Amino acid sequence: MAKSAKRRAPLWARISLIFGCVFLVLGGGGLVTGQALMSKYAGAVTDNTLLEDQPAEAAPRKDLKGALNVLLVGIDPRDTDTPPLSDSIIVAHIPEDRSRAYLFSLPRDLYVTIPSFPKAGVREHQAKINAAMSVGSHVGNGKYSNQQGFQLLSKTVSGVTGIEKFDAGAIINFGGFKKIVDAMDGVTMVIDQDVVSEHLQPNGKPRARKPGCQGHHRCSRPYTGPQKAYKKSAKPVHLEAWEALDYVRQRYGLPRTDYDRQRHQQQFIKAMAKQAMSKDVVTDPGKLLKVMGAAGDSLTFAGGDHTIVDWALELRGINTDDMTTINLPGGGLGVGSDYRGEQFSPEVGDFFAAVRENRVGQFLLDHPGFVNKED
Repeated sequence: MAKSAKRRAPLWARISLIFGCVFLVLGGGGLVTGQALMSKYAGAVTDNTLLEDQPAEAAPRKDLKGALNVLLVGIDPRDTDTPPLSDSIIVAHIPEDRSRAYLFSLPRDLYVTIPSFPKAGVREHQAKINAAMSVGSHVGNGKYSNQQGFQLLSKTVSGVTGIEKFDAGAIINFGGFKKIVDAMDGVTMVIDQDVVSEHLQPNGKPRARKPGCQGHHRCSRPYTGPQKAYKKSAKPVHLEAWEALDYVRQRYGLPRTDYDRQRHQQQFIKAMAKQAMSKDVVTDPGKLLKVMGAAGDSLTFAGGDHTIVDWALELRGINTDDMTTINLPGGGLGVGSDYRGEQFSPEVGDFFAAVRENRVGQFLLDHPGFVNKED
């Protein structure tokens, strides 16, 4: 079926604006891009060592053809003395016809096989997937590298999904997310269920710690006192930057725990991308450059042989409304109180096969339950 003749606002986030990088702006009938504009957010780190440990057959392409897969990882602010944890793991799949972008998340507690990684002295073992980036980041002398940790995480995600290679990768610092949303004066999104904050009071200040839970990691839920609450609303609600970031962090008390959190993060990504293309941003040069600068300060990007501009041009036909977020079903793994982590339902393997074979659209027509309700 032919697409409608609607005026298309391009997916400003494309793949890396999703995690904080502005690829391009299409406005007033002209392409506003190029190295001069891109230099306005040159703070973005380009580091192709993220893709260094890809198999030999996954060498960078001379051009961006075929279906594309991009690994996007969100981490909390860390220094080189602290191992990173991948608290958000999202794969963006773009089919060969460039008609859509499909986003699916891997739960941080997914119980997986972490492959051997000699660089960090890691032997093959089973653990929660968010540990892969941490154990792979060890570079010696008590120092840690986000980029090296990403390499092991990439290998681990490949083992789970069967995707042999990723065409690009990005690490976003969650602290940078707040800068981006601040630059956009907050974000407007639907709150699809009641959520209570584990971390913040109603005024945005941190909750107090319980007696005996003052040290890091001594208690699984160490906070006490009043909590910020987000009420379910059928209509979009405007959230300040601190509220948006707090909302998408929450999993405790939710019926589907981390699966609900994944859905909220995907909804947040769509809301950010759509708002970034709004007139309030793209027609205000000062705000636009402020958003771009915040994005650049927060991102490490690897695009193989291709620059951010190359990726922007390749994906310029994708609309924010052409972003489909995927619900991968799963549940807890363990016996009784022995909780090991999360596991996917068997049918998720069929979805991963569809990703590898570039037939996600047909799979979703046959299995509509995999599409998140807001899509």
